[in-house]
Amino acid sequence: MDLRLVDYFVYLAASACLTVWVGGTLYRNGRVFLVSVFKEAGLADSVNHLLVVGFYLVNLGAAAILINAGGAPATFADMIQETVTRIGVVLLVLGAMHFFNMWVLHLLRRPLNQRTMPPPPYQPGAQVSTQARA
Repeated sequence: MDLRLVDYFVYLAASACLTVWVGGTLYRNGRVFLVSVFKEAGLADSVNHLLVVGFYLVNLGAAAILINAGGAPATFADMIQETVTRIGVVLLVLGAMHFFNMWVLHLLRRPLNQRTMPPPPYQPGAQVSTQARA
């Protein structure tokens, strides 16, 4: 049997499983965070769904491009090495996408968490009375 064909099947199955598992985990556990960012459950659910679809597209696309990385393995050990290397790159892409999404959501959430200062006791430029009130 051609080792390259075995390599393709193992790589595609591992990449797809990892992408779906990480995407599903982020989708389930990210809802609470998104509700705290957007303050509306409906908007948070929509954004959560759009994020997971984009996550799948980017990561599965990267996995598809990486399938041709490396040469034809001569031995079983070479096949394992090439497969593990490509899966490692897929994992790095998954992690980078996750941290990029978290960074963007942090930037969106930061202004919502800043406390607003109370208005000054008088308007700037207004005349301040120095007479004591009776």
